[in-house]
Amino acid sequence: MVPLGGSQFNFSCHPGVACFTFCCKNVDLDLYPYDVVCLKEELGIDSETFLRDHTELKKGGNPFFPTLKLKLVSCEDGQVCPFLTGNGCSVYKSRPTSCRTYPLERAVDRSATGGRPEEFYFLTDHSYCLGHKEAELITVRKWVRSQRLDEFNLMNDLWAEVDTLFASNPWKGEGTGGRMQQMAFMACYNMDGFRRFIDENRIFSQFVIDRDWKNRMKRDDAELLKFGFEWIKRVLGGRSSLVSK
Repeated sequence: MVPLGGSQFNFSCHPGVACFTFCCKNVDLDLYPYDVVCLKEELGIDSETFLRDHTELKKGGNPFFPTLKLKLVSCEDGQVCPFLTGNGCSVYKSRPTSCRTYPLERAVDRSATGGRPEEFYFLTDHSYCLGHKEAELITVRKWVRSQRLDEFNLMNDLWAEVDTLFASNPWKGEGTGGRMQQMAFMACYNMDGFRRFIDENRIFSQFVIDRDWKNRMKRDDAELLKFGFEWIKRVLGGRSSLVSK
């Protein structure tokens, strides 16, 4: 696969394409922490309810931390995304990263010292997807803007740093499902539970935190998730931006 760079590609997805919603069936979809934040807010439910009803834990690429998967529901053709309706995606505005990135795949080179990591996009080629045969020409930059991918990529890059830390097995011998891993999972995926944990244990009072950021975290789960990532790194011995009082 060759990075697209600034070149154009053909793609469009709409109800008029014969394969519309085919990719929503029998799909193996990872959910990242920011995906969970967006989906539970779109559905108007709390984190615990979303995790219980719409996700399942699987062993994934990280040997020391589980992967969160979208839980599918049974249908005549096998299994299907629970948010698919006869008119298409019912959570389209808040759809997960993988859905909004398609037909592209994103790779990030973090080996460079200094500056931001370099990102590359590749074009997928699934035979079932007829969107590639549509006449519309589009560039990567235009696609990224139109799908609101910048904000998802930013949050997912922050998550990648934490996931890399998890891959170093920092659980101090507790193993899978130990107290520290459960706290880390909560701070990544359960913002409602994490907010209660912060209040009960007066976590904010332990660090120098800008008042404006603290106020944003009280009402914005995305901001709280950013804090959660930094808090996890601090607790597990990684490099963190948090400063103790």
